Amino acid sequence: MTFTQWFIFFLILQVIHFLGTWKLYIKAGRQAWEAAIPVYNAVILMKIINRPWWWIILLFIPIVNLLMFPVIWVETIRSFGKNSRLDTVLVILTLGLYIFYVNYVVDVEYIDDRSLKPRTVAGEWISSIVFAIIAATLVHTYVMQPYTIPSSSLEKTLLIGDFLFVSKFHYGARVPMTTVALPMVHDTIPKTKSKSYLFDDRIDKKDTSWKNKLQLPYMRLPGFQKIKRNDIVVFNQPADTLLDMNDFYPDRNYYKPIDKKTNLVKRCVAIAGDSLEIRDGYIYINGKRTTYNDRAKIQYNFNVNTGGEAISPAALANRYNVREGGRMQDGNYYLTLTDDEAALLAKNPIVKSITKTMQPKGRDGGVFPQVPSLGWNTDNFGPIYIPKKGETVKLTKESLPFYKRLISEYEHNDLIVNGDEILINGKDADSYTFRQDYYWMMGDNRQNSLDARRWGYVPFDHVVGKPVLIWMSWEGMSPRWERFFTTVGGDGKPVSYFKWFIGLLVLWFVFDFVRKKRKDNK
Repeated sequence: MTFTQWFIFFLILQVIHFLGTWKLYIKAGRQAWEAAIPVYNAVILMKIINRPWWWIILLFIPIVNLLMFPVIWVETIRSFGKNSRLDTVLVILTLGLYIFYVNYVVDVEYIDDRSLKPRTVAGEWISSIVFAIIAATLVHTYVMQPYTIPSSSLEKTLLIGDFLFVSKFHYGARVPMTTVALPMVHDTIPKTKSKSYLFDDRIDKKDTSWKNKLQLPYMRLPGFQKIKRNDIVVFNQPADTLLDMNDFYPDRNYYKPIDKKTNLVKRCVAIAGDSLEIRDGYIYINGKRTTYNDRAKIQYNFNVNTGGEAISPAALANRYNVREGGRMQDGNYYLTLTDDEAALLAKNPIVKSITKTMQPKGRDGGVFPQVPSLGWNTDNFGPIYIPKKGETVKLTKESLPFYKRLISEYEHNDLIVNGDEILINGKDADSYTFRQDYYWMMGDNRQNSLDARRWGYVPFDHVVGKPVLIWMSWEGMSPRWERFFTTVGGDGKPVSYFKWFIGLLVLWFVFDFVRKKRKDNK
């Protein structure tokens, strides 16, 4: 829905609230008109149910408000003596409409000084769990989100089994666009194949289904940092049409809202306004070859000729840091290595030659924008312009494949191509001005990464956040203690702050124990 449609929906809710509660406002010693004034009526309601005013803020936060509304409904009827389990179940199952019955049919009295403490142990547990979920959802949505590295596209920079904390506030937290969804769950309910959100994912229903009308327009809170070249970024895969990211051949394509597309983590190798080119696997930005700090481990695939002789697995793992690849049937090796690791391996006496595998320039590799005549592939690609907000490009039959999806899908225009004629929103167009910034995201494991070379630009509205901390890391069932509580960015060898964390945790428990002891002795 648009902002106007949401405003109308908000006003309808205010009318429903007034009709269902005005008598209860009067019984609580207030005026009937106070139930009709938007926002002000919520302030008065918080006073009636003896709850803090800041609960109102929670009612306007997507996903969180789905938890808060039932809490408010229950608190409202309990303020008028309806405390039974049946009353609680009825007000929740009727989505609050049971309050109409209490308002018009039941002769109730307002309880001004009611106890806010749950009457049962079960009630206390439920109350604690609900508000723990609310607090965690707020942190998860607007401050910091946990994320697990699922694939090897950033291998050696970030490892499979790394658990990250992803900052939402660096680039600005994005307000959830999907308003009806389970809290702290992405697109699928764990252990099931069921969606965790309300949305019709059939492409032919994307603009007509009532479920899809509940989407909020894109909004983002201000950030304090812009995406820089070579930042590692978590984002929603723009071209995601998969029910399961591990199943590349689904029964059909699945149309997803932006915030429910698959989360990916890659390196932003080019920002808006850049010109990018890949030459023999190396990235050039605006004509200059990209350099990285020492934490970035850029890898390629190598053929290693040993004449059939074996290199010990211990040496491969420990000396040459091999994590992918292995020995082939002819006794030689196919390994994924950094240039420095390959140079070190080349000094091994049994290595006769070591060759980086590269697709030659001019060979079509089926990459973006899927134009075979360009002869682009994952190793030799471009040059390509990265669109920038406010910049204008010419539209021709040759340039349109680069920007077609951007214009129609990401910036929501009606695009029609009729021969040499290009129509945007029904008007002839020979140019287009971009409405947002775009980025080019790639994996450090250059030849083993499904990234922008396959599906193109990443719009800023798809950006989730910036990984800042590896809080835990596992290799199978074994912890990688040296990676616990290490920072993602920065220069030099990563330093683990796990011991400091444990020390602070112990100090806190000691302080809390002493504080409670002193309190008990008073």
